[in-house]
Amino acid sequence: MSRLPGWLQRLVDVGSLPSDSDETRLQKSVLVLSAMLMAALASIWVGTYLILGLPESAAIPFVYQLASAASIVAFARSHRFVLFRRSQLLMSLVFPFVLQWSLGGFENSSAVCLWGLTSPLGALLFLGARQSVPWFAGFAGLVAISAALDSAIAGSAPDIPQGVVIAFFALNLLGVATTAYVLQQYFVRARERALAELARQHRALELEQEKSERLLLNVLPEPVAARLKEQEGVIADNFDDVTVLFADIVGFTPLAERMPAAELVALLDRVFASWDELAAESGAEKIKTIGDAYMVAAGVPVARDDHAEAVAALALAMIPAVERCTPDGGAPLEVRIGIATGPVVAGVIGRSKFIYDLWGDTVNTASRMESHAVPGSIQVTEPTYERLRERFVLRRRGTIEVKGKAAMPSYLLIGPR
Repeated sequence: MSRLPGWLQRLVDVGSLPSDSDETRLQKSVLVLSAMLMAALASIWVGTYLILGLPESAAIPFVYQLASAASIVAFARSHRFVLFRRSQLLMSLVFPFVLQWSLGGFENSSAVCLWGLTSPLGALLFLGARQSVPWFAGFAGLVAISAALDSAIAGSAPDIPQGVVIAFFALNLLGVATTAYVLQQYFVRARERALAELARQHRALELEQEKSERLLLNVLPEPVAARLKEQEGVIADNFDDVTVLFADIVGFTPLAERMPAAELVALLDRVFASWDELAAESGAEKIKTIGDAYMVAAGVPVARDDHAEAVAALALAMIPAVERCTPDGGAPLEVRIGIATGPVVAGVIGRSKFIYDLWGDTVNTASRMESHAVPGSIQVTEPTYERLRERFVLRRRGTIEVKGKAAMPSYLLIGPR
């Protein structure tokens, strides 16, 4: 309807309300426009039958024009769409049959009753499939009545030139077919618009789902995220053999006091981004960051036999990676790294903000290995040493005192063999 001239658009919108939905507004406009077009088309019958000297037959489409105009005016004032719709459907159903009877039946009237078919078609469009059934039944009933009366009224049929009869046959067929086509086209376009809108909403929903997936995978490992979406309740697992790494930037607190906030956050982002990339390449799982501390593990949430080797290779790559992030003109950045191997408990905690975390003595020991390490070194526990000594060069450092535990032997990871 948006392609109509402005004056005509205002005319067909006479019954629309600001509160109407787009679909309701479109239905009102289409019905008003259809009523106006059919009333204007009726002028052909009025003029033709007046010329042929058939004022009674000419009066029928003229009365239809007046009634249709009155219905539109009433609709513009009252905005009662149901009454307007019903009156238009009733007039388009009844008047063609009355005109046909006045002209002496099917043949002499050029089957003008075909225009009555626009009533059930309009009902199908504006009311729906179920509510259109009575209107089609009414049309079928009037056709049956016309067939029963045809022989009786044909004898008193007025004399209409054969050329006019044939021309009106063509006009009636073309007019009804055009009306049916336009209504069906409206229905198809409305369906296409609805499908296009549904597809747009579906795509928007997919994009939002993709965003949610990315956000979820930013905080949870992919297997854990999949479980979280499929099941309710606590997600917790025991892992008997896992390697945990803690890393901490040396001297970060005094560095934070000297650097502007934006530069400090940018520096930390560069460091952690490089470590994230290395962790992803090694197949290890980043667990979390706390300030300038970084925690990663291998063997969770999917068990693997080479977890210690994967974490050792990652740790060796993390030291030069942090050195490359040294600010211009600043002292080289150093990192302490601690590694421990053993059992852990892993699970998801939180409701509004999820976090996948690890608990157990192995986690605490890895943290102590880091805090007691020499800057620039990688300190590992004896169980980790036993896992790595065949493939990596390690040097015994000695024993260290760990809070809450006896003195523990520790080793420094030097490099691969």
